[in-house]
Amino acid sequence: MENQLKLHIKELESAAAPLSPDRNVREAMDHVMQDFAQDFLDGLTNRKAYFSFDSMHGKLEHPEKETLDLPGILRQLDQEMLNQGLNPASGGHLGYIPGGGLYAGALGDYLAAVCNQYAGIYYSGPGAVKLENELIRWLCRLMGFPATAHGNLTSGGSIANLIAFTTAREARELKASEFHKQCIYLTSQVHHCVHKAIRICGMREARTRFVAMDDRFRMDPVDLRKKIEEDLALGFEPFIIIGSAGTTDTGAVDPLNELATVAEEYHLWFHVDAAYGGFFILAELEDELGHPLKNKFLGIERADSLAIDPHKGLFLSYGLGAVLIKDTTSQYKAHYYRAAYMQDTVQAMEELSASDLSPELTKHFRGLRLWIPLRLYGIEPFKAALEEKILLCRYFYEEIRKMGFEVGSYPDLSVCIYRYVPLQGDADAFNAALVEHVVQDGRMFVSSTTIHQQYWIRIAILSFRTHLREIDLYLEIIREYMKEKI
Repeated sequence: MENQLKLHIKELESAAAPLSPDRNVREAMDHVMQDFAQDFLDGLTNRKAYFSFDSMHGKLEHPEKETLDLPGILRQLDQEMLNQGLNPASGGHLGYIPGGGLYAGALGDYLAAVCNQYAGIYYSGPGAVKLENELIRWLCRLMGFPATAHGNLTSGGSIANLIAFTTAREARELKASEFHKQCIYLTSQVHHCVHKAIRICGMREARTRFVAMDDRFRMDPVDLRKKIEEDLALGFEPFIIIGSAGTTDTGAVDPLNELATVAEEYHLWFHVDAAYGGFFILAELEDELGHPLKNKFLGIERADSLAIDPHKGLFLSYGLGAVLIKDTTSQYKAHYYRAAYMQDTVQAMEELSASDLSPELTKHFRGLRLWIPLRLYGIEPFKAALEEKILLCRYFYEEIRKMGFEVGSYPDLSVCIYRYVPLQGDADAFNAALVEHVVQDGRMFVSSTTIHQQYWIRIAILSFRTHLREIDLYLEIIREYMKEKI
């Protein structure tokens, strides 16, 4: 019986052997993969930003026992995935908030997957945890947070905001029976993931108060204070102010310093969603009034927590956000849990473990994709790229206005809105048709939004591959369309 069992085990080992290829096979696979990746990158300039598609039915289906060689698999991916819908790697991606895709960051992901370091618990992966914690400390210094602050490297802004919101709830020691009395203050321009965070952490019953905005879509501190006073008079309990450092729709930066003052006056938690705009604090430019652009971020250092996405402002591939929190004790209380099978990891540690500060236990070593580019290039190329995006947006703003388009407020950062109002016909329908034309053309990709019941086109310039060439091409596409329609 024992010999039969050993024989069966060896047979299974042999059957599973392809999962652990030798060096020659690995190098051959690397060669095929590198050729594909380099051809893709070299061809990006001539590759569409958007590929129209009717349906994904019948594509990428997985027959359980049929296999393909690696070149065949890559051909299938190219034809059935990369040529369908949005191409986020394109410099022509000007919709939503573009992702990045730094090659050096991709190398970090490759090494993270090959080495498979566990970044959740210091006992298991001290190097990975230490590296990620140092990145968090760097982010804290950049945003003016104290050395005692910490946070977490997350998958993106959604989880970052959720962690911050849950920590704020824990800091107030709120019970479910008290949720209906709590007041949350935000604007209609806050990212929808904030509303998801409110719901997920159980506070759907809280009183959500939409604060008025000025003509540049920034929260009005006067109306904020008025609403807080109204709520106090009615017996409610003001809980949290959620400001934005770069809204998704318009790129607006709330008056953070004034909001921080209100938060301190009334003892509210102050959270800033800087997922999109936070890294523009690096820019050494002036605003339209000649003031340092950095002034727009004054007060962010007074926040209790903030969300910021390196996969936006530092041009990395999707999947790396961050949350910074001053009250680390409450963050720990909100997320810490110790299972019996992990009792070996409980010992005095010089570093906080990510799994104790977030919902995640299994944690990909995502920090490597940030650490390698920063160590390789330093911060100056990132700063230059961010300044370029701001100036490109200002350039577009002026050029589209010259073409007779109505524009929103002067861009705070690298997002602006615009629409054409024809002498006759429905303006919303006209602009929707223009967006559809651009998307069908495919060389550029833009998106739209609705503000005050009006259809607006957005341009969001954040890809490190977007340069003057792409903006001029987009303007030319619009000019050609307008010649036909006007």
